[in-house]
Amino acid sequence: MKKLLLALALVVGSQFVHADEPKKETKKVCVDVKDKAGKTVTDTKTGKVKQNCKEVKQHKKLEGTAVPVKK
Repeated sequence: MKKLLLALALVVGSQFVHADEPKKETKKVCVDVKDKAGKTVTDTKTGKVKQNCKEVKQHKKLEGTAVPVKK
């Protein structure tokens, strides 16, 4: 009985841990579509350049220290 209660408590407690994770910041990146010849493809109706857009996660850049030079 104790093992069952312990397992149940762990399952319920683990759900709250996952809910507190912060969402990653995303950035929308668009790239022009090119044909085989390397020219940009334009939309026939609007006349605008076609683009492929994706949502990309932004990672924090970590600061480092300089590597010491051997003498």
